[in-house]
Amino acid sequence: MAALEDELRDRAVREPLTHLLTLGAFEQRLDEETERARRHGRLLSVAVVDVDGFRELNAKHGRLVGDGVLKAVSRALTKGTRATDVVARASADEFLVMLPETDGLESQLCLDRILLELERDAVGPVESISVSIGLAQYERPMSSEKLMAFAGSALDTARASGGARSEVHLVGGVASAEPTAHQDAVAGLAVALLERDRYTGEHSEFVVDLAARVARSLGLDEEEVGRVRTAALLHDIGKVGIPDSVLHKDGPLSETEWILMREHPAIGERVLRAIPGLGGVARIVRHEHERFDGGGYPDGISGEQIPIGSRIILACDAYHAMTSDRPYRAAMPHSEAIRELAKSAGTQFDPQVTEMLIGCLYGQRRSGLTVAV
Repeated sequence: MAALEDELRDRAVREPLTHLLTLGAFEQRLDEETERARRHGRLLSVAVVDVDGFRELNAKHGRLVGDGVLKAVSRALTKGTRATDVVARASADEFLVMLPETDGLESQLCLDRILLELERDAVGPVESISVSIGLAQYERPMSSEKLMAFAGSALDTARASGGARSEVHLVGGVASAEPTAHQDAVAGLAVALLERDRYTGEHSEFVVDLAARVARSLGLDEEEVGRVRTAALLHDIGKVGIPDSVLHKDGPLSETEWILMREHPAIGERVLRAIPGLGGVARIVRHEHERFDGGGYPDGISGEQIPIGSRIILACDAYHAMTSDRPYRAAMPHSEAIRELAKSAGTQFDPQVTEMLIGCLYGQRRSGLTVAV
């Protein structure tokens, strides 16, 4: 009987899927902490965390995958916060975090770290978990309801930030920052890449359209196609960190120079992760030189461990490189490049991606839209 009573009490305060606090239990704790902050001038911040596109994710991949994503978010929030912080599940796709003795900017740093972990996390076919977060700091004489309303308003701003995802927006008390227009940042980086190396910039522009066509042929949704397009445009952005003597060398690179050149995907990832909303793109860029057989770089992962966007860009990138004139070699004919792609399917390239790419190239040539340089 005592065990049953304990179980019933636990069910009243714990949500069964994630074992986080229920909304009612969280609100009770928040009332207590808000009163403490009001009376004693203590710091307090709260955050509302929403899983982006959860309804569509459930419809596309099924409830088991959706539950897996919710559990992953629960783990990340619990692991990324302190024992004194309070985490709850408020609804189907929404979580709450209370951070006592913490101001808004400190809380934002904590949540930024959690965002990065989620962007690197994968659950079955979901390669990166995207969330939007609204964050608010307590100020006298706010009630707990007002504090939560501020956090909800910040969440609305993060959701409406021009398509940006995985973003924290802070309002109430200390700051109110406009959402980052990452489209402007992307455009600026693309221009910088073109100015740094005209071949690399123009090459990236070609790969964008081809990669998007392949992505659609593989059945990726438009949000993922958009991510692939952005990653294709910026897949070589890490080359801004490579010395000119290596980047513009007329001839094959030495082994030492190749070691430097192989750093560019990791450099590109670091550049893109500094821009809110581009975590998923950064992950694709990091892995766009991984081989399907595991012999690539920087991490040597293989098969479906490699993000689908990375697999697409690698094949499209290789085709355009083969069919382009370079200072140290002439362009390869289209037919020969196709043979090279087919020969490397299953080793360097994903076989399914290769098949779709060759189909897209064939269709372009049939329609008179030539792609060979």
